[in-house]
Amino acid sequence: MLERIQGLPDNVLGFEAKGEVTGADYESVLIPAVENMLAQRKSIRFLYHLGNEFTGFNVKAMWDDAKVGLQHLAAWERVAVVTDVEWIRVAMKAFGFVMPGKLRAFGNDELVEARRWLET
Repeated sequence: MLERIQGLPDNVLGFEAKGEVTGADYESVLIPAVENMLAQRKSIRFLYHLGNEFTGFNVKAMWDDAKVGLQHLAAWERVAVVTDVEWIRVAMKAFGFVMPGKLRAFGNDELVEARRWLET
């Protein structure tokens, strides 16, 4: 499940993942929010928190994640992925090489720092 993170600046879109994240979560929550923000501005700063309640992605969610990321590749100004899941941190660092924007991985204990980095 994906929950929108409230209280972020207008140019920052954030979600917290809880339990298993599915393709339906992307299609009904994340993708419409990204599309709506891009209708209003050219770039997005994005916070993705995969905290202690996160248990994983299904295959459709991983496909939708890659698809939305690549469809709007130039729109991602800054992306902060906050997680202690090591394979996700490694994947984000690898993906950062193809992104024109900035991408950083943070540990769950660095959520405040990630928010601050996105807001500056």
